[in-house]
Parts: sequence; C-alpha cells; structure tokens
Amino acid sequence: MVTSLLRRAATAVLAATLAVPAPVWAQSTETAPDPTVTGPMIDVGAGAYLAGRHALFASDYESSASYFARALMNDPDNGALMESLVLSQLALGNVAAAVPVARKMEAAGLRSQGTRITLAVDHIMKEDYQPLVDAVADRSGIGPLIDGLLAGWANMGLGSVSKALERFDEVADEKGLRSFALYHKALALALVGDFEGAEAIYSDEHAGLLGLSRRAVIARAQILSQLGRDAEALEMMTDAFGTSFDPGLTALADRLAAGETVPFDHITSVRDGMAEVFFAVASALRGEASDDFALIYARVASDLRPDHIDALLLSADLLDQLGQYDLAVATYKQVPADSPDYHAAELGRADALRSAGKTDAAIEVLERLAKDYPGLPVVHTSLGDLLRQQEDYAGAVAAYDKALEYTEEGAPGEWFLLYARGIAHERLKQWDAAETDLRHALQLNPDQPQVLNYLGYSLVERKVKLDEALGMIERAVAAQPDSGYIVDSLGWVLFRLGRYQEAVGHMEHAVELMAVDPVVNDHLGDVYWAVGRKREAEFQWKRALSFIKPDETDGEADPDRIRRKLDVGLDQVLAEEGAPPLSAADGE
Repeated sequence: MVTSLLRRAATAVLAATLAVPAPVWAQSTETAPDPTVTGPMIDVGAGAYLAGRHALFASDYESSASYFARALMNDPDNGALMESLVLSQLALGNVAAAVPVARKMEAAGLRSQGTRITLAVDHIMKEDYQPLVDAVADRSGIGPLIDGLLAGWANMGLGSVSKALERFDEVADEKGLRSFALYHKALALALVGDFEGAEAIYSDEHAGLLGLSRRAVIARAQILSQLGRDAEALEMMTDAFGTSFDPGLTALADRLAAGETVPFDHITSVRDGMAEVFFAVASALRGEASDDFALIYARVASDLRPDHIDALLLSADLLDQLGQYDLAVATYKQVPADSPDYHAAELGRADALRSAGKTDAAIEVLERLAKDYPGLPVVHTSLGDLLRQQEDYAGAVAAYDKALEYTEEGAPGEWFLLYARGIAHERLKQWDAAETDLRHALQLNPDQPQVLNYLGYSLVERKVKLDEALGMIERAVAAQPDSGYIVDSLGWVLFRLGRYQEAVGHMEHAVELMAVDPVVNDHLGDVYWAVGRKREAEFQWKRALSFIKPDETDGEADPDRIRRKLDVGLDQVLAEEGAPPLSAADGE
C-alpha cells in the first residue's frame, strides 16, 4: 500500500526541523503577539484590528485581509498587523499581495515565518537564487529542512549541479530527513537527464523511498520509462496501488503497457522543484500542525507552479476542513476539465457544497460526474452516499448498483457498497434484497461491526432469528464496546428476548454513551417499564420526546407512540398493537 513519504519522520522531528512557530491565529486573544514582530499596539481604528483577529481565528482569510489592511492605514508601522496581513494573503494564495508588506517588515528588522516564506517565494519568482543559498549559512530562512532543500534547488538554478547534490546529501544526513532529501536529489538528477542516477536512489532500500507517495511513484514510473523499463514501471505501480487505478494512473499505465516512452515531466524546471519542496512540507504538516499553516505551504506550491494539481487539491481540502467552503469550492474549480485528476476535484467540490448546505448543487455535480466517468465506482458511491443521506433511497440504490457494476469482485470496498445498498433497501422496506446485501457484505467482511450491528438490529426489529441477531450484536459490541448504537442494539435484542434484567445495564450504558439520542432513551424507558421501574420509564420517555427534532422523519422514535405510552403505559400500547405482553418472551 502506498503511504505518504512525508510522514515517515516522527512528529517531533518534523516540528523541530521545520521550526514552525505558533501562528498568530493560534494565540488566544489574551496572549501578547510575538515580540519579534510587533511594534507598540496603538489605536488601529474602529475595531478593525479586533475584527481582523476574530476573522483570522475563524480562518476567514478574505475578511481578515480586508480588516488588517484597513487597520494598517491607521497604524502603518505595526508589526503585528503586517504579519497578520501577510499570513492572511498567503492563506488566500495571494503571494504577490504579501510581498510589499513583507519587504517593509524586512526593512524594519521585523522577521517572521510569513515574511520569510513570502520573500523566499519572491526570490524564486525572480530567479534570484543566491539569497536562498545564503539563507542556510546565516540562518535567515524559513527552517532547516526547507532552507536546505531550497538551497539545493537554488544551486541547480545557479548552474552548479554538484553543489546542489552536495546540499541534498547534507540534508539527508540530518536525523529523520533522509527520505525527504533523497527524493529531491532523485528529481534533480532526473531533471538534468541522469535517469540512471535517479533510479539508483529509488532502488536503494537504504534511501528510505520504498514507501512512497503517489507523486513519488509517478516520478519513478517516468524515470523507469526513460530507461526503457516500462514493464518494470507498470509492475511497480501495481505493487503500489493494486489494480484499481484512478484516471490519472490509468492513463500512465496504458502508455506504459503500450511500450511508449513516457517523458519525464514530473518537474520541468528548478522552480517546479522548489514548488515540490513546499508541497512536501504542506503534506507533512497536515495533521501534525495547524491546518492554517499547512494551507500556507500548499498555497505557495500552487503559486510557484499553477499546474501543480495535487497542491490545488490539498489546498481545497484544507479549506474544506477549516470550514471555508466557498474558498474550497473556488479552489477545486481551478482544476481544469482536461486534467486526469478532474474527477477528484469535482468529488471534493461536491463534498464542500454538501458541507455548505448546498445539497442540490452537490447532487448536480455528482450526477454530471457520473455521466462523464461512468466506469469510476467512487463517483457512483459518492452519489449514492449523498442520496442516502437525503433519504432518496431509491436513487441511492440505483447509484450503488452502478458502483457495484464497475467494482472488481472481491475488491476491498465491495463490502461497503453492499452494506450501504442493503441499508437503502431496508429503508425502502425491501427486506429480502436488504438481507441478501447485508449477508453478502458479512461474507466479505465477517467481523465488520457496523454490518453485524445493522443486520442484527434489523432482525431484532423484525422479531425474527433473535438468537442469531444476539450473536451478531455481541460480536459487534466486542469489536466496538464504546459505540452507543451498538450497545443499544445489544440491550434491545435482550429486551426482545424477554431477558429484561440483563438488558438494563446495557441500555443504561448506551444512554451514557449517547445521552441525547431519542431512540436510545425511548428504549431505556421500555426496559425500565419491563422491570417495574415505571417512574424512571416515564422520565426516559419524556427525555426521548424532548430530543426528537420537529422535522424528524426517521420514524423510529415515534413521538405519538411515546405520548401514548406516557398516557396508558407500555403494556396497553403493546395490547393495542396486537403484540405479545411483556411477560412472554418473543420467539423465533
């Protein structure tokens, strides 16, 4: 399985090597800004500073940039305001807009991480490489890892391949950084046509490049193709990704299978190599540092190389995670329709639209994508999931049908498609089809707790095969003992079997795990009633009623039925429904 090359270093090593300071938005409103970048905090005018700071905390970069620019008009030499504006512009991908402010900070001796990033990018854009080499010696750069890699590429730009390779080797000697540096050394060799040297690095198990990122695999495939080793490249890709290639990988694999010599265009210039440095750091920071900070590095990679699709996708995904859905949508739309990764961008855009509450627009994107990529299971799966969330179960079944049609039998995700389609069938009251799908999913993944629970609980609700249902749910609880839904299922099947006293503890634990769930509270009320704790039962039923949303359509926690239980008791309700009395256990 392909793993990220950039996560092979320990978190502590990454943090120390990247020298990432706490960004402005990570400080509390009571914490003084970093004294190395701040001037005296004087009146910044009409609350613009506070509004900008609030916007930055909320990752609302457009608003924060506007507020900080306004505040600087009143206090043009304030270092904290300048730093905040620089960071806001970087997060928006507006490096050019950050440059004048960063230069002013530099001239005033106010150095910050944002300033150093901005000025480094400015040097790269101008092909002014010597300052990037000097930054290593005088420690005036961004951080040891980035500075070392940028200096390597800068030496390439200055025409000294040997010095560049020496610099990459020096970075490789640092603890935990070997794979970072040697990956870039291999790219540099390939850029100048030394494909033998590049492949020698890849094939050296001591280089640490055996567990590779997707980009690194593609680069190696191109290198091998340049060496006339297409079959080996194809085998390497299959080892890394299995046989389920996405459109981009499929296009590359088809060329290799046809014996075509694939050009090395993973990077085509020194600037591309430097963009790869920033993308590598963004990927490493994701999940290990603030998403805001990872976003800055991803945005810089895109600014240096606008056709770096992976940087665009990473930026958009980070914006989605930060709740900036409109910015995420706009960034996903930057991926051109002729890109092999267009489908990934559209899937991401649909997810961002869904998160923004624009469900109809998200469905429209996925339906169009399903027509454009009919043989791609993930597209139909995403559409099915969204339709199922919207309770369009018939539409979900149709989408899952398509996904299964194009999913290889025995593929790792086949069980989930059957499970999801089984849920949709069950919601449509098509029990035979639902049971067939759920049991098939269980055959493919016998210990999957969600499938065990759903099938077991469905049997309980249908009051059939209760002993089998109990066994399934007990296995599910053993796998996920802290899942409130699954623990509730165990208590409920015991209730259905007439084992009321045994059910009490499990139902109470389920309520502890899911205190405001109406179904779980309703179930606990029934269990309490069955063991004679009627006041507690009525209390739980009232709690269940209070947690039912006015627009609740699921129907499992029926408010009218709960009110009837409060009026006449559970025994009378069961009698009215023609169900067996509580004193008689349900049979098979």
